[in-house]
Amino acid sequence: MSTTAPAPGTPGALDISSTPRVPLGRLVSVELRKSLDTRAGRWFTGSIVALCLVIVVIFALVADGVGLTYGDFLLASGSVLGYFLPILIILMVTSEWSQRTGLVTFTLEPHRPRVVGAKFLAGLVLGGALIVLAAAIAALGAVLAGAEWSVETGLLVNGFVVANLIGIVLGFAIAMLLMNTPAAIVTYFIYTLVLPTAVAILSAFQEWFADLAPWIEFNTAQATLFEGDYVPTGEEAAQLVTSGLIWLVLPFVLGLLRLLRAEPK
Repeated sequence: MSTTAPAPGTPGALDISSTPRVPLGRLVSVELRKSLDTRAGRWFTGSIVALCLVIVVIFALVADGVGLTYGDFLLASGSVLGYFLPILIILMVTSEWSQRTGLVTFTLEPHRPRVVGAKFLAGLVLGGALIVLAAAIAALGAVLAGAEWSVETGLLVNGFVVANLIGIVLGFAIAMLLMNTPAAIVTYFIYTLVLPTAVAILSAFQEWFADLAPWIEFNTAQATLFEGDYVPTGEEAAQLVTSGLIWLVLPFVLGLLRLLRAEPK
């Protein structure tokens, strides 16, 4: 029996040349659904929200309401979100490889850059929703504590929104670069917890390293984002750009190149 497929244009041939591409919006909605359809995704997302709520409520009940502002609660809620949001983004990417769902994903949509773009947009949508929810939880804490409804613009924009958006991009970059859930999460915590501590210790003993650290360590360079309405100087902005290229842009580019060429197994 011959197994040769009929040539295009002959009877029995399947012509898919005019089949339209899957709309990008549908790909984004699928990626969002995939991130929340699993028990792990739902529980982890819910845990982030619950932890933000617990921390803010405890802060509202324990802290002295005199002198507190909405910005204080925004900082508390945003700090919790900032630690765990990148892990949620990591799971969105690495689950395709650890659970082998990439075999189905890249078969149904063989144009891999579109899948990666949809996954990144889905991460931004999900992260943006959690950022808004965290801000609402902070507002609830301010109401419970009777705090003043004031927040510095720099803290709201830089320390809350921009810092969490950076976390989303960072988690996506690490996930693409390693494509392994445990390795990506461990690397993220090393970058977030271990590296800043090591840099702070070295900076305390070596003055030359203290001057160098903001240029090569992204966490140190981001410190100015949390200083209220403080506007970074030209040098501090250059430090953000330089360290961001090292720890954010370069891993993102390398990870993207690896993911686009990797073979799902």
